[in-house]
Amino acid sequence: MNPSIPALKFDRVSKSYGALPVLNGIAFEVAPGECFGLAGINGAGKTTLIKCLLDFCAYDAGAIAIAGRTSTEAAARAPLAFLPERFVAPYFLRGEEFLRHTLELYGRGYDAAQAHAALAALDFDAAALSRPVRGYSKGMTQKLGLAACLLAERDIYVLDEPMSGLDPKARALVKASFGKLTTAGRTLFFTSHVLSDIEELCDRMAILHGGSLRFIGSPAELAARHGGNLEQAFLQVIDDPAVA
Repeated sequence: MNPSIPALKFDRVSKSYGALPVLNGIAFEVAPGECFGLAGINGAGKTTLIKCLLDFCAYDAGAIAIAGRTSTEAAARAPLAFLPERFVAPYFLRGEEFLRHTLELYGRGYDAAQAHAALAALDFDAAALSRPVRGYSKGMTQKLGLAACLLAERDIYVLDEPMSGLDPKARALVKASFGKLTTAGRTLFFTSHVLSDIEELCDRMAILHGGSLRFIGSPAELAARHGGNLEQAFLQVIDDPAVA
């Protein structure tokens, strides 16, 4: 990726569902190699913004670019790996079959040793790959989806609540994997309800509330501006837009 071109650029993006406004002129950029967290309460518009980015739904106004290309171009999404918020693998597939088919869609071949190593890094027993995914727990399913993204080896990772359903050990391992991605120069853009994850991992963050951007900057900047506690700072920002 060209380091002078934003990995992701949202330029005054607006979206409504009928008469209900969901996004109101959202504008920010994510730099190449940056870890960027998007925070907000349920219904803030986070998932809708990601759907607009991925061309899952049309936005009403503004523009979105991926590495300098308009997001509505199919080729623009080639550098992306994506994990949805409520990831569920096709129930009739075995774990290995899911990885094989997913990597085929990404234009990559399946390497068993590489797959087992990626899964081991997430505390996933590779023996479970021979079992149908309908028997997986929520945590196992989430790890499978994360492993598929990591094995895709893309420049930009877009992850909606990527640590949902994970136990403390798995969360720590996922964070370590994310750290390796950004160390390698990959871009990570994820949503989270867990502010401590954003504080630990992210170079910058944004707070989306009521479809509007209330804050953008580093977690340390947000905490310092509102007394040093990220959770209290978040509450102040969403309760009173004048303090953002």
